[in-house]
Amino acid sequence: MIKWSGSKRTQAQAIINQFGKFDCYYEPFLGGGSVLYALHPSHAVCGDICEPLIGFWKMVQKSPQEVTAYYSHEWNRLQKDGYEVYYEIRSRFNAHKSPLDLLFLSRTCVNGLIRFNAEGEFNNSFHHTRKGIAPERFEKIVQDWHKRIAGIQFTCGDYRETTKAATENDIIYLDPPYENTKGRYYGTIDYGGFYAYLEELNQKRIRYVLSFDGTRGNKEYETGLPEHLYVKKFMLPSGNSSFKKVMDKSKEQVYEALYLNW
Repeated sequence: MIKWSGSKRTQAQAIINQFGKFDCYYEPFLGGGSVLYALHPSHAVCGDICEPLIGFWKMVQKSPQEVTAYYSHEWNRLQKDGYEVYYEIRSRFNAHKSPLDLLFLSRTCVNGLIRFNAEGEFNNSFHHTRKGIAPERFEKIVQDWHKRIAGIQFTCGDYRETTKAATENDIIYLDPPYENTKGRYYGTIDYGGFYAYLEELNQKRIRYVLSFDGTRGNKEYETGLPEHLYVKKFMLPSGNSSFKKVMDKSKEQVYEALYLNW
């Protein structure tokens, strides 16, 4: 619904096939929520450090009509007045961080690539050859999501805080910024601290599933993930690289790694 970097839409079913039984689902790097949607858990805690992103999910959960009314209004303005509307909304988002403005930018920026600069400002350009999803179709999507996330607890914060109540009866899905992204995405993490966190999960016998690195074409992206932190590793196909398509006008098949600690 809202486009976000590193979408797992094409991998979601393969990922949740690994979960097994659990009491509560935790996802502290929520992004676009593809795995959450496919899983449709009865009990879940989902978070992200991007406050307007979590604000958007809460709005879909509590006031979907406001979401669809906003999108319809701005979409129609874009069709009437042209690309300047996009840059007006981008400037407004960078000044006030509105969840709804973030939604609109995600649906109308170049190839749906969510990019922020070092100051946390959205900096991708308008996709001139796309009109964005029609409001009538978007409304149906919002209503569908509204029903699926009715009982989800959304929280804005660090991954440790989001998962602090997890137990060995739960499952944690982790999709952090990859080590090779070089700051293109919103926020970053200290990878040494993240590995220490995984070690803590192992010591507490809390199961995690981690999407983390992979290959693009003939290039393999390596990480510092210590081998003792996981038990299994899978490579899942993830389509062609949208980044390479935009930057080099080329197609490269992407595979992403999935790690399990049991």
